[in-house]
Amino acid sequence: MPLSLRLAWRNLWRHQRRTWLTVAAMALCNTLLIFMIGLQAGSYLTMLNNNLAVFSGHLQVQHRDYHDQPKPRFSVANGVALAARLRQLPEVSGAAARGMGFALLSSDKRSKAMQVIGVEAEYEASVSSIPGTLREGQYLSADTPNGVLLGQRSANHLKANIGSEITLLGSGRDGSFAASVLTVVGIVDSGMEEFDRNTVFIRLSDFQDIFSYGDEVSHIALLSASIFEVANTQAAIDGLIADRETLRSLDWDVLMPGLKQAIQSDIASALFIYTVLIIVVVFSVLNNQLMAVLERRKEYGILLSLGVAHRRLIGLLFTETALLALLGLLVGIALGGALNEYFAIVGVQFAGMEEMGEKFNLPARIHPITHPLTLLAGPIIVFIGSVFAALYPAIKLRHLNPVSARAGL
Repeated sequence: MPLSLRLAWRNLWRHQRRTWLTVAAMALCNTLLIFMIGLQAGSYLTMLNNNLAVFSGHLQVQHRDYHDQPKPRFSVANGVALAARLRQLPEVSGAAARGMGFALLSSDKRSKAMQVIGVEAEYEASVSSIPGTLREGQYLSADTPNGVLLGQRSANHLKANIGSEITLLGSGRDGSFAASVLTVVGIVDSGMEEFDRNTVFIRLSDFQDIFSYGDEVSHIALLSASIFEVANTQAAIDGLIADRETLRSLDWDVLMPGLKQAIQSDIASALFIYTVLIIVVVFSVLNNQLMAVLERRKEYGILLSLGVAHRRLIGLLFTETALLALLGLLVGIALGGALNEYFAIVGVQFAGMEEMGEKFNLPARIHPITHPLTLLAGPIIVFIGSVFAALYPAIKLRHLNPVSARAGL
């Protein structure tokens, strides 16, 4: 072991209590950073999965102009067959074709203009959590021809119940008159008030007949194995639809840009909290090392008188600081990693989450993410900040005069 390293290690333990207090402060800071960053990342993942699972999916295959101009003429030809092909891709965990239109829906008592969504009933549950939020009746199936699924709020507005007849009037894809009489077969409650108030669901085959879509669909919603695999899934989808120039795939970032903006805003506010926490710890290291320099002034004065260069003493100071920070880093990673791993398994539950999860078919717990980035990002910044904290004591040492230092002045 180099002499400077041995001296630095010995100097650290001259005041064991002070050293352990500083190490404990850094370890606590690192533990909190690891857990908070992991929990924050886990909450983002839960938020993304919850929002994307309601309707949009991780990706969608659309006509290249549909996203900017969601008009019926920008549809996907042979959509049901294409969705079946997409389901065969190993990267795709779920795919379902949909039709999207608008119509006036009327019950015996009230009328309301709403969005009508035609779904592949047997596959919709693989890309959406809506089927799991059924509150009354049954979900759409082959046994419910001309059936309609209402949101709880739209059912309240129309004063419709299971078995009620709903008249649909709208415009077909080819400009024809779209009309049908539908029977309410089920009522869902997605937890999204506006969505439930303005959206109804029918079978895709019924939608295609009513709105004159033929074999066309508005889009195909898809789910990847995880949010982290979306890029690979999109590449596989693009390869499959490469021969159809009118189609393109869009990921969740394009489909729901507000989600990314919400995450970025939350990260910005969290960074402020993390920065304050790190600054407090860095100042504790600064205080520790400054005290070490001031109380060893006579010792440094003797060494300078014997010909030891200032740079050697400054190097020794930085070595001490690096060892101190390394101890805090290792202890913090060990504690923070264990804490993060425990809650990654059991999850973190906040008040009301379990009831909300049961009601809206969503997870009731947030699971922190254990990843090299969540484990190392915070501790490394604390380590670097702690080493830089030795700059001020180093400057004091650089200007130390051997004569005055030996005299204790």
